[in-house]
Amino acid sequence: MTTSNVDLRLREEARRFGLRFGCESCAYFDPEALACSNGYPTEAHRGLVLERIDMIEFCKEFELA
Repeated sequence: MTTSNVDLRLREEARRFGLRFGCESCAYFDPEALACSNGYPTEAHRGLVLERIDMIEFCKEFELA
């Protein structure tokens, strides 16, 4: 996992480019089980709202669905 500060630039670029990085957008996420099919924890990666957080943790297994 990699962590990064969430600053104004990241917030603006995420909006402008439609960046997705949460479990809900990952091919390995099982929405019925609310779990990662690879067994990784999902709590830190679900339901993220960039305007409400100062740090973000990126999953190395993220694969855009």
